[in-house]
Amino acid sequence: MIENKNKVAIISTSLGSGGAERFASLLSFMLEKLNIEVHNIIINDVVDYEYGGKLMSLGIESSGSFSFLKKIEKGFLLNSYLKENKINFIIDNRPRNNLTREIITNWIYGDRRKWFVVHSFNSNTYFPKPDFFSKFLYQKADKVICVSLGIEEKVKRKFDLKNTVTIHNPYDFSKIQIEKEVSVLEQYIMYFGRFYEKAKNFSLMLEAFYLSKIYLQGYKLLLMGEGPDLEIIQKNIKRLQLEEFVIIYPFNRNPFQFVQQAKFTILTSRYEGFPLSIVESLAIGTPVISVDCDSGPNELIKNGFNGLLVENNNPHLFATAMKQLVDDTNLYDFCKKNAAKSVEHLSLETISKQWESILF
Repeated sequence: MIENKNKVAIISTSLGSGGAERFASLLSFMLEKLNIEVHNIIINDVVDYEYGGKLMSLGIESSGSFSFLKKIEKGFLLNSYLKENKINFIIDNRPRNNLTREIITNWIYGDRRKWFVVHSFNSNTYFPKPDFFSKFLYQKADKVICVSLGIEEKVKRKFDLKNTVTIHNPYDFSKIQIEKEVSVLEQYIMYFGRFYEKAKNFSLMLEAFYLSKIYLQGYKLLLMGEGPDLEIIQKNIKRLQLEEFVIIYPFNRNPFQFVQQAKFTILTSRYEGFPLSIVESLAIGTPVISVDCDSGPNELIKNGFNGLLVENNNPHLFATAMKQLVDDTNLYDFCKKNAAKSVEHLSLETISKQWESILF
C-alpha cells in the first residue's frame, strides 16, 4: 500500500465520557484504517476511550499554575505541535462558544484544511456570538459536518452556510463486548450517558417513571454514568420516594452487558445531536423509548418499529409509553426483532466511506 502523507489532527476537549468523546475515538480508528497518520489532540487530560494513532494531551504538557496562564500555554503547545508534526488537516471536534478563543485558535490553524464538527442542536455550544462572526468563521471551512439532518437544517437556516453536510455518528459493532457470565438486575429499564440535568432532563425521566408505576410490576430504573448533576438526580429520586426502585451505577465504558439485559432504554433530553446511546442500544437489540427532541431521535427511532417516540416535555405520555412497552408483549417483541437491523446503515465501514469522500 502506498503511504498516505496526509496527517490529520482530531482536536477534542478530552477522550473522557460523553458522546462527542466517543465519536472522536471512533473517528481516529476510521481514519487510521484509511492509512492516514492520526494525531489525537486533547485539551484536558482525560482518557476513557481507546484511540487510533498518536495522543497529545495539552493538559499534561501545560504546567501553568493559574487557569489563564494554562490556556495561553496550551495555545503555544498546540501551535508548536501542529508545526513540528507537519499537520495538514484539522478536524475540530470541540465545543466552540468563546469568541476570543476561536479567533486565536483559527489563527493557530492557519491555512491548513479545516473541518468543524457540530454535535448538538444547541447551536450556542458550537457557534460563538455574535452570529455574523460564526458565519465568517465557518464559511471558510472545508466543511461544517453536522451529525444529524436536524442540526444541518438549523445551521443552514441560521448562518446561511453553503458548506454543510450531514454525516451521522457511527458505531463499531465489533467493539461491543458482552460478558455472558456477568449477571445484572432481574427486571429493569435503563439510561446510560451523562448526568447533566440541563440537557438530559432527568426531572422528566423520573417523573414519568413514577407515573408509569411499572416499578410495582418489579421493574427498576438503572442510571449509569457520571456528570455534575448527580446530586440533583438523587434529590428528585428522594422527592418522588423512588429510592427503592432507582439504582445508580458509575460510568462504564463497556456498558453493553447491562444494555443487552435491559427491557428497554430511555432518553428524555431537552435537545440532542445524534445520540450514540440510542444507536448502541438498538445495535444490541434493545428497544428505545425517547422523546422527540431536537435533534436525532426521530432519525433513529421509527415509532412502533424499533421503539417508541414520544412528544417531548410530557411526562404522562412518556409514562404511558413505558407502561405500553412493558405490557404489550407483541409490540415489544416486534420492536426488539427490528432493533439491530434498523441501525445497520451506521456501521463503521459505511460512515468511514462518507468521511473519506469529504476529506479527499
